[in-house]
Amino acid sequence: MWPSFTLDRPLIWGGLVAMAAIGWLPNLWLRLVAMVIMLLGLMDLWRQVTREGQRRRLLESALQLSADGVVICDANNRIVAINPAFTRITGYSVDEVLNKPMSMLASERQDKAFDERFRQALQGQGRWEGEVWSRRKHGDQYPEWLRVQVQADAKGRITHYVSLFTDISRHKAREQDLQRIGFEDPLTGLPNRRRLHDLMGSRLRSLRAGETLDMALIDIDAFKSVNDALGVDKGDRLLANFAQRLARQVAGGVVGRIGGDEFLVMRTTTFDDHDRWVEELREHLGMPFELEGQTLRLGITIGSCRGPEDGRDSGVLFQRLESALYTAKRHGRNQHQRFRPALDVAGDHQLALVNALRSALATGTQLELFYQSQHRIDNGELVGFEALLRWRHPELGMVSPADFIPLAERHGLMVSLGRWVIEQAVGQLASWRRAGMPAVPVWVNISALQLIQGDLEAQLAACLTEFKVAPRLLGLELTESVLLDERAGDIYPRLAVLQERGHQIAIDDFGTGYSSLSYLKRLPVDKLKLDRAFVRSLPEDQADASIVAAVLAMAEGLGLEVVAEGVEEKAQLEYLASHGCPIVQGFMFSRPLPATEVEAAWLAPPGAPPGAPPASATLSGAIQAG
Repeated sequence: MWPSFTLDRPLIWGGLVAMAAIGWLPNLWLRLVAMVIMLLGLMDLWRQVTREGQRRRLLESALQLSADGVVICDANNRIVAINPAFTRITGYSVDEVLNKPMSMLASERQDKAFDERFRQALQGQGRWEGEVWSRRKHGDQYPEWLRVQVQADAKGRITHYVSLFTDISRHKAREQDLQRIGFEDPLTGLPNRRRLHDLMGSRLRSLRAGETLDMALIDIDAFKSVNDALGVDKGDRLLANFAQRLARQVAGGVVGRIGGDEFLVMRTTTFDDHDRWVEELREHLGMPFELEGQTLRLGITIGSCRGPEDGRDSGVLFQRLESALYTAKRHGRNQHQRFRPALDVAGDHQLALVNALRSALATGTQLELFYQSQHRIDNGELVGFEALLRWRHPELGMVSPADFIPLAERHGLMVSLGRWVIEQAVGQLASWRRAGMPAVPVWVNISALQLIQGDLEAQLAACLTEFKVAPRLLGLELTESVLLDERAGDIYPRLAVLQERGHQIAIDDFGTGYSSLSYLKRLPVDKLKLDRAFVRSLPEDQADASIVAAVLAMAEGLGLEVVAEGVEEKAQLEYLASHGCPIVQGFMFSRPLPATEVEAAWLAPPGAPPGAPPASATLSGAIQAG
């Protein structure tokens, strides 16, 4: 920093004394010495004056360049100096504010109490800092961050106020944007789930005598297929149009988007017409939508409830709305289900089941894999096992996968379950290899969430390395819906990498989803698993028989093997054999069994020759018996 100007320097004082004494010194030499001292003092004084001028010019330059506004007021709080940033921010020039009171910039947003606190801080501490609202030349108000410093003389009397302020309009706007993002759905501009919780709570608290809060949770049926047909951009526009129509229909109420294709509406009412209100919503939303020359009708499923009749807490009401919606979905699409206490009991049961499943995953003691064998149809040779997850609950007994798998998907447990299945299956393969079991693949099911959220490739590689199992012995089964789930992105390259590593890949439940020859041509797939729904009625049902024959012919043309599931009767087996189905799986040959029973059934009994078939009936034996 530059030193401030001061006369407290020996050379300057010496020069001043020499100047005073030069006239009365008797000796010429003494006068010459005094003159030299005087000149040196004057030179030092000149240097100080020059430095002070330079310092002031530099400070003025800094103020000129500063982005912060600077204003200096006298003791009466009248403006005596400003910098260019002051003009840029407020719009006032020097001539317009000089000798004007600082209060000309004040906004009425600050009340008298604020002014009093402001004055007390300046008097007591000599400075103040904080956010205030100010006024520009054209009248618009803006927020600024203000710092005020009191300047006093040697006697402590206030001479000036120096203020430095920053326009924080952009910062405030950014804060508002962030707040809006936190509470607003970006696609539709409607309140999001978080904001809807707050609005529901405030509406419940403000209900008067005789008023109720009607709520409806709305889901667009099969919107994914609409998205697939139209494309994501058009699908988004359709959602925006849907939101606008819903908002117009519930004018005066609250409309929000929960996420995806789910919307929530609320209205405060004194009418006891809840069901009729919901039905009018469904009819209005079921009217055609026009989108770029296309006419679309949407199916609507609704779950509804009323407050405070069905609850006084927003969290409870949200849960009950979802219970009603899920019940309506189970009864079929385009339905309305109003909440009733029985649904809450079912919800409590599901919550208890989810918590129990979390505990089972944490301990690993209740979960186990059962294995169902797969056989070549011409000679009964064992060619593989499908690993099937089972849950042996200590109180409920065996819990059906149809009950706990959907819960696991809904509550984010599928990735953990999938990881557990892979580790158990690979570990069992290693154990069977040591026990002398046939070296055949074990097939595990892969969920969409494992592809979306999990590190599937890395987990498979690590697990196979740990147990020293070849990739060809771990087959991967994916349903058609997984292959077409847009959340997983383009999974074709990932499947190709897995196939290159040695994994076999099969499409499970083929024919029950979005079967498409185009993706079969592109996918790196080794097998198709023909769903049991087509095998069950063979050969009597002509439609199923035609579908099975067509799938087998198509698979042969594409070079794919087919595994027929659910084979339970001899007639089914004969039909599949006559149409060239290579592999079968079903109760006719083996039910899903625990690993210990699989070993007992397939390891040769003592004294049997090497390679002898197991004691249980083989496929070839079953065919010959016919």
